[in-house]
Order: sequence, then structure tokens, then C-alpha cells
Amino acid sequence: MLTKADDYPVHQLASPISEVGSSRNFYDRYFFNGYTKDRKVYFAAALCVYPNLNIMDAAFTVAYEGKQHNCRASRILNEERLNTKVGSIEVNVLDALQRLEIKVDDKEANISADLIFDGIYQVMQEPKMKLHSGPRLVMDTCRMVQQGVWEGQINLQGVDLEIDHETTIGTRDRSWGVRPVGTLDSQPIVPLEIPQFYWLWNPTHFDGFSTHIYFVDDESGKTINGHSVLQDKNNSKIEELSNLKKRVSYKKGSRRVDSLIINAERKSGKDLRMTIKPENKIFMCGLGYMHQEWGHGHYKGENETTYDSYNLEEDPHDPPFLHIQSVCTVELVMDKNNYKGLGVLEELILGPHKPSGFKDLFDR
Repeated sequence: MLTKADDYPVHQLASPISEVGSSRNFYDRYFFNGYTKDRKVYFAAALCVYPNLNIMDAAFTVAYEGKQHNCRASRILNEERLNTKVGSIEVNVLDALQRLEIKVDDKEANISADLIFDGIYQVMQEPKMKLHSGPRLVMDTCRMVQQGVWEGQINLQGVDLEIDHETTIGTRDRSWGVRPVGTLDSQPIVPLEIPQFYWLWNPTHFDGFSTHIYFVDDESGKTINGHSVLQDKNNSKIEELSNLKKRVSYKKGSRRVDSLIINAERKSGKDLRMTIKPENKIFMCGLGYMHQEWGHGHYKGENETTYDSYNLEEDPHDPPFLHIQSVCTVELVMDKNNYKGLGVLEELILGPHKPSGFKDLFDR
């Protein structure tokens, strides 16, 4: 089937753009987060297409004064990927790789937003991620990440929240490929094994530069996929760090990270040390991640929306609430100088992880 995208010179196969290969789990997603430097406001958005499921979904979440508000929407894609609007949520590319726009007008939830993300660093490509379950490939993804600032406004049920470049920073990513989406596989690999996924992701803003560190560990604690870079704002130079070592401590009786200490080496041979302290958290299920009913790629109808909210004073430690992002303060010691930064730490820790002492799916 031909679509509007076919009029752009972006083909990579001798097929129309609507054809993306054989995997039902192919996806193509926008993700954004933003947070004020005083940590009073956090917001995030996601919009994704699933060409082989013929579904598009989106979500917008705002955390303010101890409450997380979640707007979600899902519709039939109708094979047209350039119409990036789902219900009341819309994402527009204003200047590719530089400026993007998010619009929300959810009258039922009484939430609206008109926001522009402006990249202040060039986009960077993370290493490609491939994960298997036995012989079956379950993740094969490509992702780019960009640090930036925000401007615009959010109206949260009658409260106006002003967003501007001086006060509001954040990160966006674009990822695509194959990952588990939609309904569960009707015939998983045998014999059944305890699911295992250890993911920590930390983009941080400093004055004049940024850092971006993430890693995926196997159950023995070995890092099987990761990225650690320092990026200079003035010339957009990206410096890869090496010999990364981490030390993670957890809040008592939980899998929540209390602190993450990173030691790494710069190209100059000099050492770098980061201490990351998570503070204000939000639940990623507000954006559909691991949500039982509004999970990514689930068919909800021709054009459906929903709203709910979470009390952030409470902290369930079971699905779908295991996956979180927290605004975090970061202290960096580099070249005998101390720097203070602000970023997010995303956590998803499932199953065994020997260095942490986790032996089962959800033990703490």
C-alpha cells in the first residue's frame, strides 16, 4: 500500500514504506521528558507506530505536587505513518534533528499542552541493541538521543505551568526496530526461564556539557550493552568514556536505586567520577510501559482515550510500577574540578542480578 511517506526519498527496501519486514513486533517511537530545574514539574510524552499491528498509540504524563496525571490514546494506524496524531496527543517535527513539538488537548482530563523541544546538543546514536531469549531474537533496536531545552505551557486542570528555556531541560530519544509489543507471545520459548532485564539509563545536563550513560546487565552482572559519553555544548564534540565501573546501592527493602556511583576514564587517561542520587520519581506505566491494559501496541479500538492518576507518595514495587524515571542530582569530579548537574535515572530491574543479590523475579 502506498502512503504519503512514499513521496519522500527515504526508502531502504524495494517495497513501499508501509512494509517493514516480517516481525509483528516492529515499532517506531518518539519519547520525550522535561523537568524544571527546581524539580517542581516533570512531564513526558511518547508516540509510537506499529506498522505490522496497524496501531498507533501515544501518552502524555505530568507530575506536579505529588500527583502524576496520565493521558493515553490509541487508534488504528490505517497504514499512514505521517499522521502523528492520536486522540488529543500530537507530535510534529519542526526542524529535523533539532526542534519538535508536542500538542495535547484532552478536554475530558482537562489537560492541555503546547510544548517545543529544542536540541542544544547534536543527536547521538547509541550502540545497536540485540537481545535473545534462547535462540529467538526479542530486541533488535536502533536509538538516537538528544539533550535539549523546552518552551511553551501546560494547563493542568486549571493550573498554568509556564515552561521556558531558562528553567526547563530534558532529553528526547527516537528508537525503532523490534521489541516485545502488543499481546504476549502465544508460544514462548521452552523451557520457561525467569525473565531478566537490568537497565539503568542516565542522561544529565551540566553547565556547558552533558553526559549520557546507560547499561544493560545480564544476571551475572556483566554489561552486555552500554554507552558512556561526554558531550561538549560549544562544539558538540562527543567523547566516549572507557573502563566504566559502577557501584549501585538500593533503598532498603526495594529494587529502587538509592545511589549510583560511576567511575570511568577519559581519552586523556584522567579519571572521572559521578555520584547520581535519584529524587522525584514517576511511573513509566503512565506512558504505557508495562501497563496491563494500555500497554504499547495493544488494540483498544478505532480511536480510544483514557485518563488516570497516581499518588507519588505511594510506591508499589510490583508490575507495572517497577519501571520508573527519577529526576536526580549528579555530582561529577573531573580534572580536579567539581560539577553539579541535573538529569534523570531510568530504572527497570527484573529477575536475577548477582551483584545486587537479586535471585528471583521480584525479590528485593
